[in-house]
Amino acid sequence: MSHRRLATRLRQGLGIARSLVIYWRPGRQRGLRRLYADFLGPGDLAFDVGAHLGDRTAAFAGLGARVVALEPQPALHAWLSHLVGGRPGVTLLASAAGAAPGHAELAVSHATPTVSTLAEGWRDALAARNPGFRQVRWEARVRVPVTTLDALIDAYGEPQFCKIDVEGFEAEVLAGLSRALPALSVEFVSGALAVAEACVARLATLGDYRFNAIAGEGRGFRWAEWRTASAARAWLAAGAEGLASGDLYARRIDLTARSSVVQESQT
Repeated sequence: MSHRRLATRLRQGLGIARSLVIYWRPGRQRGLRRLYADFLGPGDLAFDVGAHLGDRTAAFAGLGARVVALEPQPALHAWLSHLVGGRPGVTLLASAAGAAPGHAELAVSHATPTVSTLAEGWRDALAARNPGFRQVRWEARVRVPVTTLDALIDAYGEPQFCKIDVEGFEAEVLAGLSRALPALSVEFVSGALAVAEACVARLATLGDYRFNAIAGEGRGFRWAEWRTASAARAWLAAGAEGLASGDLYARRIDLTARSSVVQESQT
């Protein structure tokens, strides 16, 4: 094996090991199940778009939900299969999601596989605007299959909850959706908040949603009251309180009344 290939494998192994420490640390599953219990229950269907190493897939399945999980990175998909592939009701797809079916080029970061992405402009923006991404390198390119949320719904049914964490490609994923799902989440990242704004705008065209936010890898909502699309967009436009990253949750208005608010102090 060449020195270069060995170095690549080492970076890839260290990147995956880091993700295992972050996403599979003791106690995390309990907190995730507590968070998602307000969205999912036994027999419900969930989509995990950008499943990475499957911590959310495991939490959804732990609540008794059926899960369709998408992860296009070959190395991560192998680990995903090992970690959650044998769980009842879990279907794994080695695919990305986007606005239309086909194929696309995935930029892979071996050292930080969590930021591998289909969104070229997102990479450029973060390198210029977000100090945390200035050392990130996307060394490899992999051609991956792309499906759409509509196609997944046709094949598996409508999900009660859809998690979308695809490193700047979230708006393109939502462009492949033509109906108002009950609840979703999309990632936001400082330096590229316009992506999350576009997601809120897209969801507002599909249905009447209310929104809430979670900082980083926390498991508690920041706002006691779920906010309108215009309020969520204004929050993002103002800089999202300076948060480095997080997830924006959307819930259809007819479901918010039964929401039990999870306070930010829960971690």
